[in-house]
Parts: sequence; C-alpha cells; structure tokens
Amino acid sequence: MNLKDGVKTAENKVSLEAKKLAEFVKDEKKSLVDRLECYEDIINLEVGDTGLQRAKTLEREFGIRQLYVKYEGDNPSGTQKDRIAFAQVYDALRRGFSATALATCGNYGVAMALAANLAGLRCKIYIPESYHTERVSEMQGLGSEIIRLPGSYEEVVKNSSELAKKEGWYDANPGSANTPLQISAYSHIAVEIFDELGDAPEYCAVPVSNGTLFAGIYRGFVSLYKRGKTSRIPKMIAASSSRKNPIVQSFLQGSDHCNDLNPETIRETKYNEPLINWHSFDGDEALYALRQSQGEAFNISDKKLRAMTSLLAKKEGLRILPAATAGLIALLELDGKMDFEPGRFVAVLTAKN
Repeated sequence: MNLKDGVKTAENKVSLEAKKLAEFVKDEKKSLVDRLECYEDIINLEVGDTGLQRAKTLEREFGIRQLYVKYEGDNPSGTQKDRIAFAQVYDALRRGFSATALATCGNYGVAMALAANLAGLRCKIYIPESYHTERVSEMQGLGSEIIRLPGSYEEVVKNSSELAKKEGWYDANPGSANTPLQISAYSHIAVEIFDELGDAPEYCAVPVSNGTLFAGIYRGFVSLYKRGKTSRIPKMIAASSSRKNPIVQSFLQGSDHCNDLNPETIRETKYNEPLINWHSFDGDEALYALRQSQGEAFNISDKKLRAMTSLLAKKEGLRILPAATAGLIALLELDGKMDFEPGRFVAVLTAKN
C-alpha cells in the first residue's frame, strides 16, 4: 500500500536560536528546571501562532462573508501534529523518560521525531508493515528508530503502547493516558483564533480522524466562553472521508457513543488516508463536542478533496494537503444549504502539501 500520508516539501526547519537552546536541553549536567525552561522557549519560538487569514477570493467564489482559514502548515514539520508532539516531549522530559514511543502513518511520526531530537530523547516509531509513507526518511534523518509491525494502524497503536509500558518508554500514542495533555495542546488553536478575531466565530470547521484535534479546539472555545472572553461557543463542523470515519458516521446515525466501523469496509487512498480509521481513539470526546456545540458532520469525497486543493492553490496561493481541506469543504457546503447570515467563519487547514 503506497500511501502519501504527509506533506511532501517540509524541511523540518527550526531557527538557529532553537538549535542553540536544544544543545542546552540535551546537556544532562544542567539542572532539569533550566533544561525544561529552555525547551519551553523552543516551543514558544517554533510551535503554534500559525497564520489566520481572510480568504477573500473564496468569499467571492462561494458568496460567503468573513471566511478565515487557520493554516497549521506553518508549524515546523508542516502539520498541527507539532502541537501535541512538543507538548508530550516536554512532559516526557519533565518526568524523566529517556525515550518516547508511538505509532504513525506519517505526519505524527515526523513531528515526534523532531520534538524528541531537540530534547535529546530517543524516539521509537512504529509503522504498519503495509504502509509506505514518504516521510520515513525524515524520521530517520532526525535520529528516530523505525520499527515495522503487522496489522492495521489501530492494532499497531495498541501494540506500541504495550511495548512502551513494558520497556519504560513514554507512550505518546492517541487514546492513552496522555489524551488530556493532547487536548490541552490543541486547545491553543482556539485561543489563537480568539486573539486574532476578538471573539469566537459563528462556526469552526475541522477535519477529523481520531478526534483529538476537534475535541481540543472545542475545549479551548468552551474555556474562553466560561472565562467571559467570548460571546459564544462556535458551532463545530466535523468533516472526514465519506463513510470512513467513526465520528462522522456515529453523529449522522444519531448515536450517543462513537461506534467502531467494520475494518473490511475501509479503503485507503493517497487522498483520504490521513482522515480514515475504523476506530477513533478520542471519538467520544469529539462526538460530545459536536453535540454540545449543536454542530454538523459531513462526509467528503476524494474528488472534492482534490478539487479544493487545486482551488486553494489557484485562488489563495496555499498549497494544502487534500485531506486537510475537508473542514473547509464542509463549511462551504453548509453555507450553501443554510445561506449564512453575515458573520465570521473559520476553517482549520491542518497540513501543507
């Protein structure tokens, strides 16, 4: 299975200042407090504060007003995954771990490899035997060890978590005890959107896979609202590959819980792979966010993902991974059905192409 889960042109660059800070972090003769402070400086320098821009050309194209796109491709490895990778490596360093372990199909592995490299931690990356991502060379170039295991992605997550526990490594997989940390890291996206707009948007659209990103952004907006910072919690829009994501399907079927799909019905393509799975590790969290925010969920075809990628490149000058456009497509489709009143609408674009 020759999949392309990942950006193609990321150079995983960090600033010279970050590299100098990393040398201090790696020096075990220094106090842990000072090393942690330096690693936190690296995070503040490199991760987050991604661009939020108004997509005026798309506004004219689709007849929607004040459409904003949050471009997570600005992160050092080219995706939103850097947010949770750096947060977890900081946690691993704080707790005295010398190695991290995780399963990946591409993007998350590169983010963890980069974060661990800057902290001087070993990184064990498990990839299903049948998956072939173009980003393996990046992971290896950052000093990570690649281990192939049989089975699906979901099975490899389970097995790599068990190995991490057995070997005393930090388990950085989704759905583990680190889920609250991952959700907290993603909640900063909501804060950044608020900082730019001065309030929460009417709608916020996000691609979904495991559901962690979606749940995190929602939690961020809830926190802002409860603190009196915003006038509302946005209605959340979840979007994924057609009938290949448990969160979207469970919502559309009216289920109170995120129900697994039949693995035999899942078919990967080079366009939908970052979105699909038969089990969403934080699916219940995401489903809760959908229901509480009175949101909507959409199935998006490969054809639409490809078309939106081309449109963004042509109209807005953005090179976006096809799967990363799912939320934007869903937002525009919902506007087509509801004809939104003038307001502010945000779509999160999760990765560059």
